[in-house]
Amino acid sequence: MDLFAKFENRLGPIGDYAEKAPGYFAFPKLEGEIGNRMKFRGKEKIIWSLNNYLGLANHPEVRKADADAAAKYGLALPMGARMMSGNSDNHDTLEHELAEFVGKEDAMLVNYGYQGISSAIDVLCSRHDVVVYDAECHACIIDGLRMIPSQRYVYKHNDVADCDKQLARATAHAAKTGGGILLITEGVFGMSGNQGKIRELAVLKEKYNFRMLVDDAHGFGTMGKTGAGIGDEQNCIDDIDIYFSTFAKSMASIGGFFAGDKKILTYMRYNMRSQIYAKSLPMAFVEGNLKRLRMIRTMPELREKLWKNVRQLQNGFKAAGFDLGTTNTPVTPVFMKGGLYDAVQLTHDLRENYDIFCSVVVYPVIPKGQIELRIIPTAAHTEQDIEETLAAFAAVRHKLENKLYPQEMPLIPAGV
Repeated sequence: MDLFAKFENRLGPIGDYAEKAPGYFAFPKLEGEIGNRMKFRGKEKIIWSLNNYLGLANHPEVRKADADAAAKYGLALPMGARMMSGNSDNHDTLEHELAEFVGKEDAMLVNYGYQGISSAIDVLCSRHDVVVYDAECHACIIDGLRMIPSQRYVYKHNDVADCDKQLARATAHAAKTGGGILLITEGVFGMSGNQGKIRELAVLKEKYNFRMLVDDAHGFGTMGKTGAGIGDEQNCIDDIDIYFSTFAKSMASIGGFFAGDKKILTYMRYNMRSQIYAKSLPMAFVEGNLKRLRMIRTMPELREKLWKNVRQLQNGFKAAGFDLGTTNTPVTPVFMKGGLYDAVQLTHDLRENYDIFCSVVVYPVIPKGQIELRIIPTAAHTEQDIEETLAAFAAVRHKLENKLYPQEMPLIPAGV
């Protein structure tokens, strides 16, 4: 059989709707300056789908720092991999300040968050080791697990008792192979908005010998008294052996970092293939990220504005009787009952008739019969944005509950 034959009549669970709604639900094009309101297909919408938590993406100080750095260095410097010819004092400075901020001895930059954590799992685990991980870990973690020959055990989402059971299995397996155990979870789960139960999981170290890797992509910059992430929020910095976050969310940039003991970070620097054999993070991004980090550390009003908006939005939804699940972070999932056609009709209605742009999630990501509209509040949003959104959601819920949506795909013309 021709390798490509299997692709001819199937594009995958999302791609199957590509021809029916080109560029609408998947690969939409938002236009204009990044912010609380942007244009979609020529019309202004309130945007709730950007992880620009602190509003830094278009902050004038950030824009100036990025422009100055690009003018000074271009986007090529430094050339080569970090280990060979791509190092600089600025790279070292950013790592030092990141480590200090999250309360760790050392930190290591990576070019991309997704690639970084996947390759970190690869470098940390051998065929003798065992991994225990949360069932709702991000795709980047799952892809990292696919790369390694280690035995793996998954525990039910945020279920400490089930994690205990899986750690017992992992311990028995490791005793046979002579390997170690890595526990992987997230600081903030990006779909549900739940905090990972880091402190409770860490108590299990009294019973089992394992190390903990925490992906805090959504927690860094947003959680804790200082914004230093889930370790700050739960007062469990020392319990996290390897801390990871990306710059693509609160920092509104590119790249990511790991933080932990100097000994393990040194090992990772000299053995992580995705960094040894890849071009170093460009200087313009390094300087831009330094500026962002310093703003996070010295401008608490950014985080305060974010949380003011989070409380207003989430309290408004709850007061109106909406189901937000168990979120205790800025991530705001709004759950409703309905099928696929309800979901697409409702989302289309929000965009076209109420000028609200948010992401929709359906089966198989969540159980059949459920619709999740995922809202990401940011410091850039206004009270008017929130009030208009609450009113729009009340209107579409009324239509959904009274079965006013046609059970078919809405007519969506080609994008403009």
